[in-house]
Amino acid sequence: MYGRRIRVFLLSRHAESVLNIEDRVNGDPAVPAPLTDHGRDEASLLGLQIRALPLDACLHTRFSRTLETAQSALDGRNVPLVEEPLFDDVRVGELEGWPIGDYRAWKREHTRADRFPGGESLDESARRYANAYRRLLEQPYECVLVVCHEIPIRYALNAVGDSNDLDGPVHTIPNATPFLFGENALVKAAERIEALAPA
Repeated sequence: MYGRRIRVFLLSRHAESVLNIEDRVNGDPAVPAPLTDHGRDEASLLGLQIRALPLDACLHTRFSRTLETAQSALDGRNVPLVEEPLFDDVRVGELEGWPIGDYRAWKREHTRADRFPGGESLDESARRYANAYRRLLEQPYECVLVVCHEIPIRYALNAVGDSNDLDGPVHTIPNATPFLFGENALVKAAERIEALAPA
């Protein structure tokens, strides 16, 4: 029993950023969105929750709020930081900076296969996340933290729970909260995400 190799994948949304407070959508990593004071506290608490885990690495996206969260959570630890653009937030193109309510209204009037003007579709982003999970599984990590965004975690949770809807029943993902996946669960999540977001 004690000699069994168990791989642990921790997925966490970034801590609260200024854009969370402003309720604005952001899919461009060049747009600055630093953490709030509360967000920095959340990131520190995330660090306390995972401090006993022997992390091989921490992946983050190209968005500064994920890197800032990772750096705060791992402060004082010698854990390699690895940028992984496949986990980037959805590219919303011309909807960049829109209020969340207007962004959701646009989604209600379109299908998952419709691209955001100048961006990608939700199905395209879902397939990108499936590829991100597959790439993660290919790495030799036995215990790894991924600091990313709400949507890839939501999709993984719903997929592994056998939902037929990537957006439900789990919808809201709290900031700076670790969700644990084993290797088999992450494989299943990638497969199910692809099945629910066909090319």
